[in-house]
Amino acid sequence: MSEIKSYLRSLERSRDSMRPEHRPKVFSLRGREWDLLDTVFAPLHAGTTEIVLDLLGLSDSVRRPRRSAFLEIGCGTGVVAVTAALAGWERVVASDVNAKAVANAALNARRHGVVDRVRAVHSDLFDGLPAGQLFDTIVWSSPYVRAPEDYRFGSSLERAYVDPGYEAHRRYVDEAPRRLVNGGRALLHFSSRGDMDGLRRIAAETGRRLRVLKRHDVVDRGDLVEHFLVEVRSGEGASEGNDGTVRRGGLRTEPAPTAAQPA
Repeated sequence: MSEIKSYLRSLERSRDSMRPEHRPKVFSLRGREWDLLDTVFAPLHAGTTEIVLDLLGLSDSVRRPRRSAFLEIGCGTGVVAVTAALAGWERVVASDVNAKAVANAALNARRHGVVDRVRAVHSDLFDGLPAGQLFDTIVWSSPYVRAPEDYRFGSSLERAYVDPGYEAHRRYVDEAPRRLVNGGRALLHFSSRGDMDGLRRIAAETGRRLRVLKRHDVVDRGDLVEHFLVEVRSGEGASEGNDGTVRRGGLRTEPAPTAAQPA
């Protein structure tokens, strides 16, 4: 395993993020102030939250009213979910398996005056949501670094950094398309630090199609890392290539501008 894909390196990062200097009670991000509770993923320490905002097109300040439903899986502090509401989404659900993160997202929804549009829910992926609840957009910034199947989490925060055996990824790829309205999109933030071949195999085995919508390069502690916004679609486990061919469990890439910024 390469150093950049090492789950041990990611676990070290999770422990490092708990240092007092990395956990201000209030932090600034993209021109707004946000509350940060203990044991919740710290956006300033990792930098991936800003990448997700850029990939989703939530970086500008223009509000576009949308009469539709948005779900963020693994909401953490709620930055993405709250920003989606501020950008015009009418109904936003912010879910997380970490109960402290759910409280944190609710706190930031209150801070930014969107409690009427953002509902924070304690849920392990889709397990805590009503069976018939559907969404126009679902997004998960996944813990894309793969840990061994037998790894047992030492803290709730580690769930934001690694996924043992890609069990959570399998569940998301399989279940997310079932939670969409007609024409909806299930999105996954992934990275070259993750196991892309493993993700392709999961798509093939669950009868899903994967398509890369956007790419974003960053320098992560000296390493060039590519981030992807991947759409998960219902299908038969095959995806079209750029040349029109079909690759079993592959990824079709749509051209998109590549931006570079520090992680």
